[in-house]
Amino acid sequence: MKKTIVQKFGGSSLSSPELREVAASRVLETRSRGLAPVVVCSALGRLPDPYATDTLGQLLGPSRAGANRDLLLACGEMIACAVFAELLASWGVVAQAVTGAQAGIITDENFGDAKILRVEPAILLQMIEAGVIPVVTGFQGATLKGAITTLGRGGSDLSAIALGAALHAESVEIYTDVSGVMTGDPRRIAGAHPLERVEWGEMVELAAEGAKVMHAKGAELARVTNTPYMVKGLRSNVGTIIDDGAKPDSMRPVTGITALRSISFVRVIQGDIDDTELRRDIELALFERLAQRDISIDMINVNNAGIFFTVDTPEVEMVRRELADLNVAVRIRSHCAKLSIVGAGMRGTPGVMYRVMQALGSAEVPIIHSTDSNITISLLVPDEDAPRAEQAIHDAFRLGRAPVEASL
Repeated sequence: MKKTIVQKFGGSSLSSPELREVAASRVLETRSRGLAPVVVCSALGRLPDPYATDTLGQLLGPSRAGANRDLLLACGEMIACAVFAELLASWGVVAQAVTGAQAGIITDENFGDAKILRVEPAILLQMIEAGVIPVVTGFQGATLKGAITTLGRGGSDLSAIALGAALHAESVEIYTDVSGVMTGDPRRIAGAHPLERVEWGEMVELAAEGAKVMHAKGAELARVTNTPYMVKGLRSNVGTIIDDGAKPDSMRPVTGITALRSISFVRVIQGDIDDTELRRDIELALFERLAQRDISIDMINVNNAGIFFTVDTPEVEMVRRELADLNVAVRIRSHCAKLSIVGAGMRGTPGVMYRVMQALGSAEVPIIHSTDSNITISLLVPDEDAPRAEQAIHDAFRLGRAPVEASL
């Protein structure tokens, strides 16, 4: 069995003939090293490009998730794979476009955000042994009954990791328009730069908290299955390795910082209710109502002072309606940003929160709310202060590149 590399190309990496040629050269370079490439493609380009997923979705408007919508949205990847496979063939290799279903990606029936149940890669293995390069549609699979399903926004990363795990690939390469996982968003943070290596767990946190280079579910699947992967720049062909090889460093406890905007902070005050059982009933009713309405909440804290959580700002009015008849006071502060500071080196390292507060204090940025986990500290700050807060924390933990001394 040949050693396999799964190579995933996002929509921005396939949006023009010139970029598709660069992508094809990456595939042929892999093949020239004696490895068997398995390609995963996203739909071509982004809105308003004619075959982008969001463009196709506009044909149905705000329709509910279902089999019809998923079948339509899956067409973008099918077009991309057919085009890319033919490009490879024109360069003298044998390549064949296959759907997620043909590649053996079996999902549940949760249309629009399907969960991969398993991967049965028999067809892919046959193609690899025959010297054929499979070009697989990302973002999709099929139910046991054969209905086409989609895996949620950014799901092509998840497809690539799932195939890499099933094929026991040497690595999965996620090609994008930046050269790896960054210490922060370079559009806002001076000195932000690509990281050489990141732990699986760190990448899960970074992806979940706003880093756009990797799908959060894909990052989690890689962690669970111990699947090594890289996030690479299409043009540079260099990037960040994500595996278990990054050793935590207490001298450099923070790996990166991310930001999520348009967040609202909700405080639910139960006042002078002293009855413990009644307070618990109100708390249960509150969380039950939000769950039934599929309202996702974050940064949750429940204590004697009340119930605290964050919600995406577009959901605020729905939260107000759901809690209106409970015996509580609801206070909402909009125009917030959530900053997440991630680093495996924070485990057991004292003084990290002190350095964060010192940095934000010096930058005159107030902290509205905070939560933490094993390797992540999340802070809620005023939205207008977020860029200044990001820069202050990035500088405080010396995440920027070391200055290069001028030659004499």
